[in-house]
Amino acid sequence: MTANRDTAQRDPAEVFVEHRADLVQYAARILGSRSSAEDVVQEAYLRFARQSEGGEAPGDGPSRDGMRGDRILEPVRYLYRIVRNLAYDWGRRPSMPLVDDLDDGLLARAASTTPSPEENLRWRQDLGRVERALDGLPERTRLAFEMHRLGGLPLKEIAARLDISVTRTHQLIKTALTVCAEQLADDPGEDGR
Repeated sequence: MTANRDTAQRDPAEVFVEHRADLVQYAARILGSRSSAEDVVQEAYLRFARQSEGGEAPGDGPSRDGMRGDRILEPVRYLYRIVRNLAYDWGRRPSMPLVDDLDDGLLARAASTTPSPEENLRWRQDLGRVERALDGLPERTRLAFEMHRLGGLPLKEIAARLDISVTRTHQLIKTALTVCAEQLADDPGEDGR
């Protein structure tokens, strides 16, 4: 019961994201369609989030649905209840529009900002390419680039530290950027992709 109380205190979006895959599987078993299950789970989130924000109140129902009055005591159980009810409704009336009174702010909070595994891999590969390009640069060019792009130092300060002109500093940074851009454009990476 402690886990349920802890879950009840968490942000509704976090609870939903944590259980989303299981909810989709649950709805898919009822509906026989993953695509429809995705729609049902999305609608369930919208209803769940509205209720969590103090919107629609289901009344004083029994606690077996995870509710007590208009308070959500067991968010996971309540989410499963919403998904089940929507899935049965969806199965009876497939043309039923699910989303009503759409709140754009609610959708924005539900959007995932976590990159996909493919995006993570691509970023790591790109970072490796940039590191290889920087390793191949003359030391002064690499230092100028790192001080400017990574350290945020202005050209004038970099020039003073490296004892060169501001114009030469700019040229070094431009050279480093060009080499990095070419490496990203041309190098297929270590794995041949």
